[in-house]
Amino acid sequence: MNGAGNVRTVREYLGYLRVEKGLRPASCEAYGRDLEQFAEEVEGSGRLLVTARQEDVSAFMARQRGFGVESRSIARKLSCLKGFYKWLLIDKRIDYDPTLNIETPASWKVLPKSLAEVEVAEMLEKTGAAARVADADGLALRDHAILELLYAGGLRVGEICALRVEDLALDMARAMVRGKGDKERIVPLGRSAVEALERYIQLGRPSLLGAGAVQRALFVSVRGKALTRQWVWEMVRGMSGTGRKASPHMLRHSCATHMVEHGADLRSVQTLLGHADIATTQVYTHVAMERLKAVHRMHHPRGKRRVGVGNE
Repeated sequence: MNGAGNVRTVREYLGYLRVEKGLRPASCEAYGRDLEQFAEEVEGSGRLLVTARQEDVSAFMARQRGFGVESRSIARKLSCLKGFYKWLLIDKRIDYDPTLNIETPASWKVLPKSLAEVEVAEMLEKTGAAARVADADGLALRDHAILELLYAGGLRVGEICALRVEDLALDMARAMVRGKGDKERIVPLGRSAVEALERYIQLGRPSLLGAGAVQRALFVSVRGKALTRQWVWEMVRGMSGTGRKASPHMLRHSCATHMVEHGADLRSVQTLLGHADIATTQVYTHVAMERLKAVHRMHHPRGKRRVGVGNE
């Protein structure tokens, strides 16, 4: 079957994503690859993308699993198809969405890796001890402030690197963060993070910049340059203990996980992390459920199984 119609439809959709939705070129390329892959599947059945059926989508997902593709990648492909067919519906090119009732792979809900509270505490105590000595240098003050901020605000590594001095309002214990798509959000900061940032700004940053140097980035290198993402990754990894090697992303997930474990609602966590969709934050739902189960066992009159008594 001639796939010219599919090629044209995919090209028009990618143009929509680029112009109307403002997606970056790399994201558009990834969507394009996924759609081209699915187009090959439906063409093999003698159909076009606009005439695809639900069984085509199900077969495509099953074949991906058969090829050993990771569930997260399969879920991303399904998300791509759902967005594509929603666009076709809105544009009145189809009157039936073949992705309806297609479930996302269960492991998409698996919680990202995070550190235990004691592991985070050890990291912060290690850098905090170096930053608290009377003659602490700029590097020690900077590294401790970065770790405190990563954990306190759940920031992405790119958001750390993009922070400017004027983004901080330490008198109000908060920071203005620019996330994905240049969306801004206010992130509250705890006392430990505020104190670490104050010491870095007052004592550490001036020593790293040198006299007369001008730099808008909050966190700078020994040469007074803005830090790169790779450098922050390597610093966090180097500050890990003897156990698992940490990363900025793990500290971000640790922030969210520990908040949920201590009773925070998912909407609050969504706002803090800057997730555009609550569905992204719902990976933390099972943490909340585990806490609810523990509370139920502890406080509900029927929550505990009594020794020597059968099921009631």
